[in-house]
Amino acid sequence: MKVGFIQTLPVFGDILANVDKAVARLSSLDAELVVLPELFSTGYQFRSKEEAMSLAEDAKVGYAAASLIEVAKKKKMFIAAGINEKVKRKVFNSSILVGPKGFIGVYRKAHLFWNEKKIFSPGDTPFEVYDIGKAKVGMMICFDWVFPEAARTLALKGAEVILHPSNLVLPYCPQAMITRSLENRIFSITANRVGTEERIKGKELKFIGTSQVTAFNGEVLCRAGRRKPEAGVVEIDPKKARTKDITPLNNLFKDRRKDLFLL
Repeated sequence: MKVGFIQTLPVFGDILANVDKAVARLSSLDAELVVLPELFSTGYQFRSKEEAMSLAEDAKVGYAAASLIEVAKKKKMFIAAGINEKVKRKVFNSSILVGPKGFIGVYRKAHLFWNEKKIFSPGDTPFEVYDIGKAKVGMMICFDWVFPEAARTLALKGAEVILHPSNLVLPYCPQAMITRSLENRIFSITANRVGTEERIKGKELKFIGTSQVTAFNGEVLCRAGRRKPEAGVVEIDPKKARTKDITPLNNLFKDRRKDLFLL
């Protein structure tokens, strides 16, 4: 299965341009499953909840969703992408999954990072797993990486590939996702952005790029640079994530000492 990421440089607030650029890049890729960054259509640093609300869209029929569904149908492709989702009077930092048959699901970020807590409502969706034919996939968003329970929950539910839209500013995540993949024996696709935003004076954010695809054994199959928009595509075998045997006598999930764990 050919999987990949698109590492973007969005212009804050320009939904039409950001989405159209992503669609053009998607149209040029030879891939079956692609991940776009967190908040790929709007940019990241909102000044207020009201500003976020003014740029928020419906997860199923907004411009971002409709455009991604259209290209997914044309390319027979599955796409995960981070959006600014409006639900009545709330805004969520969300990721949608679409495919050749249209909208599949939405995940709302469980672990909000820093000033996101002033803008977004905490996610109210479970960590769901979706069967897309060649693989079973689940979604996390950015800061979820620091909570091992997120990836473990998806893995225990049968996920073989984690789709991880991100806007990373901390340097640790790319290496940490190697551990998330290794400790669950699953593949992961982290799509990050590049560039800087300083829409709040004195609070410049520098995004670290370094999008990557990581294998079940911890191998980094493809990694982007830190400064430029780019795409990466590699071929994986999701079936390799289905066995949790480490040695003939050790199984990653069966050996868990739940009698000794706090949770």
